[in-house]
Formats: sequence, C-alpha cells, structure tokens
Amino acid sequence: MLSHSQTDFFAVAKERHAVKNFDSTHKIAKQEILELLEIAASAPSSWNLQHWKFLVIEDQTDKEKLLPIAYGQNQVVEASIVVARLGNLQANQNAEAVFGPEVQAGRMPEEVKSNLVNQIEYAYANVPTVPRDEAIRNASLAAMQLMLAVKAKGLDSCPMGGYDAVKFVETFCVPSHYVPVMLVTIGKAAAPARPSPRLPVEQSIVWNGF
Repeated sequence: MLSHSQTDFFAVAKERHAVKNFDSTHKIAKQEILELLEIAASAPSSWNLQHWKFLVIEDQTDKEKLLPIAYGQNQVVEASIVVARLGNLQANQNAEAVFGPEVQAGRMPEEVKSNLVNQIEYAYANVPTVPRDEAIRNASLAAMQLMLAVKAKGLDSCPMGGYDAVKFVETFCVPSHYVPVMLVTIGKAAAPARPSPRLPVEQSIVWNGF
C-alpha cells in the first residue's frame, strides 16, 4: 500500500528528475517491477487500445548488449532495470480483447462496440499516419506514468531517446509491428539528479488561440 508521501502527486512530479548515475548493486524485485508496470499500464490511450509493450531488460548480460546500442551511456548497465517502451503499430487488433468483455458484462451495448471497431479499422486502414502516431503518442503517455510511479516508490529513472533504434530491434528481436519509442532506466540514484532549468511557463501558454 502506498504511503501518504508516495501519494502526494505534486511532490512526486516536482521531485522527479532524470537520474544519470545509478547504484549498480541495487536490485528491484520482480513483484515491484510488476506493480510499477501495472500503474504504467493504467495510463489513458486512444480508444483504450493500450498501444504499448514493455520490454524489461534486467539481466546484466543483456544490459551489456544494450550499452553500445545506447552509445556507451553507462546508466543502462548501472540501472536496476531498463524498460524499453515499444508502440504497437497493430493496436487496432486489441479492440476485441478490450471491448468484448465490456459487452459481455453489460457495460457496453453491442452497437457501441461495433461503431468503435468500425472507427478504429477505418482509421488504421485509411489514414497512413494513424498507426505510428498512435503507437508513439500512447506509449509515451504510459512512459510518463511509469516514471512518476517510479518516483512515488522512492526510486529514480531517466527517459532515453539517444540509442540506435535499428540495432536495438535487431539485437532484441523486436517484431516488426512494434516501434521503439524510448528507453527508461530505473533504479536507485547513486548521485542526486541535477534539476534542469525550465522556461517560464508563461512562455509556453497561448490563451484562446494565436
């Protein structure tokens, strides 16, 4: 059960920073990894298709394989685990598994399910940008939720886009219908993160149109 301090969202959000140096002796139990990924998987997604796949790299040998792919960034071998966030280009195929139980439980009329499935299949078949855009968008939502959950557990993380995605796919035999979105290193910080500066929020806001 989460403590009060772990559920203080604003503190968690403000204290989360990208950690680059991890305690290489720290281990995360499989049950704790599952708990973190369960929270990550509760993130919202378009049509609730849950377009993500979590590739968990915990074996040290596999982390060593990842090191050159990540251009020698030591955090991938020092972190307790690395979670590769993959986006599913065929997430439309999840529709039956998502909506079927809702119909059977009486929470969704069959007509509503049919309309949703038709919308999804039309979009995936006729709008070329949809499969990749949705895969990346929704896997990214889950990645952010994962990093917040990690911080709430008293651990730290770092999102990584600096790696060779082609070599990653080849080395870890990633099926062609998954697109690598980012790596997230997770573990116990060996040194405090250096907070990165932020522009004044006013510079990022436009009220009611440009």
